[in-house]
Formats: sequence, C-alpha cells, structure tokens
Amino acid sequence: MRSLVMDGIEDYARAHTTKVHELYDRLREETYAHVRSPQMQVGHLEGRVLKMIVQLLDAKKIVEVGTFTGYSSLSLAEGLTGDGEVHTFDIDPVATDVARRFWKEAPWGSRIHLHLGDARANVPTFAASYGPIDLAFIDADKGGYVTYWNALVAALRPGGVILVDNVLWSGRVLDPQGGDDDAIVAFNEHAMQDERVEQVMLTVRDGLLMARKR
Repeated sequence: MRSLVMDGIEDYARAHTTKVHELYDRLREETYAHVRSPQMQVGHLEGRVLKMIVQLLDAKKIVEVGTFTGYSSLSLAEGLTGDGEVHTFDIDPVATDVARRFWKEAPWGSRIHLHLGDARANVPTFAASYGPIDLAFIDADKGGYVTYWNALVAALRPGGVILVDNVLWSGRVLDPQGGDDDAIVAFNEHAMQDERVEQVMLTVRDGLLMARKR
C-alpha cells in the first residue's frame, strides 16, 4: 500500500532513522522480486516504530495478525528481551515460507511462532487462552479487522497497546467505493466507539492506529 507522504519526505525520514540489520534489506529485496503483492510488506520506518514500541512497553507477549513475508514479525521480535515471544497468524503458506527462511537467519528469530490457518477462527481462541497480552499488531484481511480487534483488545492487559495498519487506506477512507474501503471505514468507526481504549490515528505510511487499553 502506498504511503500518503511524498517520496522525498519518506527518504529523508528513513535517512534520519536508525539503520536496520542487513537481513531486513535482503528480505525486502526478495519480497519485491518474488512474492505477489509485495507492497503489503511494512517498511523501514514502520518496522522501527514496531520495534521501539516493544521496547517502550518491555513487552513479553505479542500477537500479530498478518505475517506475510515476516518483516514486521522480525521487527517486533527484535525489540524483545528475556523470554518474550511473538505469535503471528497467517493463511498464506508461500509468503510465510519466505518469512521462515529469514527468521532462521536472525539471531532473534527463534522468538517468533507461526500459526498457519484461518486467523478469523484461530485468533479469538488463541488470544482468550494466551492473554493477558502486552502488544498486538493487526495487518491482515480488512474484513476481519473488527473480529481481530474485539478478540485482542479483550485479551490485552491494562496499559497494553494494539496497533492496526492501513487505517487510512491510501486516502480512500475519505471516498470509499465498496469492498475493503468500506471495511476499513467501518472498522475505524468501531474502534473509535470502543470505550475500553484511548487511541490516536497516525499518518505513518498508510495510516497506523495506536490504542492503549484503559
């Protein structure tokens, strides 16, 4: 998904953000060369935001919905300390095969656990049994956002954080044309009405919703 910020500003921001391990660059190159819909991968800036939030929370228990080729999982896991772990859910065996290969190369990759299958069925059950969760990240099928949100907010500890990607949807939230456009708009309204959290919507890349459980 394209950024809402002009390319020059994105380049400037990346140049003034801590550099990543070379593994991330190779993962990005392989994703864009060989995987369908490579724009779904989070980038340098968003990846560093994810890592920093893990560190700020000193998160130990993280749930991610939407693995793709594993860039965001790597970013989340890199911020962990001690016995922290990331449980990530996806339905695509091809993209996640790429993720697994790169996780094996990362010194922190063993902290990531993949759950392959129908996330709409699996996430609510897992979250209910695994909680309380410190941090959750949703970046998956847009029609499932409300399902994932409800399950993960319920499982968050007080003070825990949930992050949701693509909430500005390339600006189409201002003029939805059906399908995923309407799903994102409906989710944003749903989250806004959820009194269990306080939230801020950020114009990072394609829009990032950050909410803290009260």
